[in-house]
Amino acid sequence: MLKFRNTKRNANLRQIQQLDPVQDHGQIMHLMTGYEFPWDTTRSLEIALLRTFCVPSISALLDKTGEFKHRPQKRYDDTGLLTTEIMKWGYESDRGKKAIERMNAIHGRFKISNEDFLYVLSTFIYEPIRWNARFGWRQMCEQERLASFYFWREVGKRMHIQDIPETYEEFERYNLDYERQHFRYSDTNRRTGEATRDLFLSWFPSVVRPMLKPTVYALLDDTILDACGFPQAPRLLRSFVAMSLKLRGRVLRLLPPRKQAAFFTDFSVRSYPNGYDISELGSPPIR
Repeated sequence: MLKFRNTKRNANLRQIQQLDPVQDHGQIMHLMTGYEFPWDTTRSLEIALLRTFCVPSISALLDKTGEFKHRPQKRYDDTGLLTTEIMKWGYESDRGKKAIERMNAIHGRFKISNEDFLYVLSTFIYEPIRWNARFGWRQMCEQERLASFYFWREVGKRMHIQDIPETYEEFERYNLDYERQHFRYSDTNRRTGEATRDLFLSWFPSVVRPMLKPTVYALLDDTILDACGFPQAPRLLRSFVAMSLKLRGRVLRLLPPRKQAAFFTDFSVRSYPNGYDISELGSPPIR
């Protein structure tokens, strides 16, 4: 019986392995993020968000806008909605094009270096892959890893990002080299990181938030902790959190494949309980 359940569980994987990551990366991305790893995608992109705050040039801009200080939930929801619209429907769909157009309009108001754009784009590829390697209920196959690269590379082109590396390996080297060169502590890193940490904690009852704060730190590696001025979590807690996430993966491995999509946009969004318009997402112009 267990063998039969596992065979059914890998139905999407077998479909993905029959697709071409170059030609079919949109379809692979849809299956990965909506059916195979929806919860993991959201969590890993939250880590990716925090990683971008480790770069003073990025955090200084975010700190200046005041979005994470005054409207952290809306800023989080807007980012999640725009990226999910692209992952769910594809960058060539009407909704995907509108989401990219909206992102370009938002970013166009600020002076952002191409290398910073490149780094943020790279986190959308490699953070979900790294999260999966640690906690996934199954490991991503080569088609999935390459599809993520080709998918976000095409999105980057439509965002007018220049000099995007041609290969998966080259872009990963860029990601790692950039972090070694640019990750360092700054007060704007700390303020933006604390605002985001407090946002995550706000999703839980106030009575448990002080106990959960170290759990947030337990999910972060030393480079993020140091760059944001966060304390180290106790080693025992780090081990417990990692073991809990790995146990979750083992349990999911026994379940049947997901039949209904679970994209971020498929659930009620805190900032938009009555729905949203893509053209109205994002921060207003700075006065």
